[in-house]
Amino acid sequence: MLDVTMEMEQFDCPFIDTTVDHEVTFSTMHWQLDSAAEELETRLVVEGADRGALDNGLSALRDHENMTDYGLFTRRGDTATIRAVIEQTDAMTTIHEQGGYITGPFHIEDGSEQWQVGFDDGGTADETLYELDKNNDYEVLARSDLELDQLFDVMTNAEAATAMLDACRSLSAVEEETIRTAAEAGYFDNPREATLSTLADEFDVSTTAVSKNMRRGEKKVLRSLVEALEHVDDR
Repeated sequence: MLDVTMEMEQFDCPFIDTTVDHEVTFSTMHWQLDSAAEELETRLVVEGADRGALDNGLSALRDHENMTDYGLFTRRGDTATIRAVIEQTDAMTTIHEQGGYITGPFHIEDGSEQWQVGFDDGGTADETLYELDKNNDYEVLARSDLELDQLFDVMTNAEAATAMLDACRSLSAVEEETIRTAAEAGYFDNPREATLSTLADEFDVSTTAVSKNMRRGEKKVLRSLVEALEHVDDR
């Protein structure tokens, strides 16, 4: 199996059109392609730059000419979860007809989508990409061959992966930025290339504040790491 990661710019996708005009992003939780009805049904998380951006983005999406059905599940502040049914796009049709299949969730932001597409062999992938180029703009970000044992490993340890993803999502914006900056600056290296003082200067806060943000973030990640380790099947 060949897995292709691509950045896709479709010209008939309601989600892409909405992110061009409004400061919102879409991430799929579930998707179902009905080739007979030529529709794609999805459950998505929608995030806006603020409450107003979310309002405008959801309204634009609901009113898009290629939107078949729309429903709002939950909303809190600048984030919402929705159900949407859209007409099958040219890219979806091409991938389906050429024998490809979606292997990972969509993420849509700033007028483009990141797709994970699977193919049974390289020849099928090349033919599909050639056909896609006729009506869509895309960039292949990565191609990787997945052996059967790798696929089995991913499926077997999906629960562990979910635990780690949940840990990352549980971080506050400050905790995430603190840990990311610390890692990039070399705080976790041995010997350290950054200290709490240099990080405090970076964020213009006290060393105590940096330390608290770091510890809170580390606690969340490590707790979920331990949970994930309990689910890992290393046989």
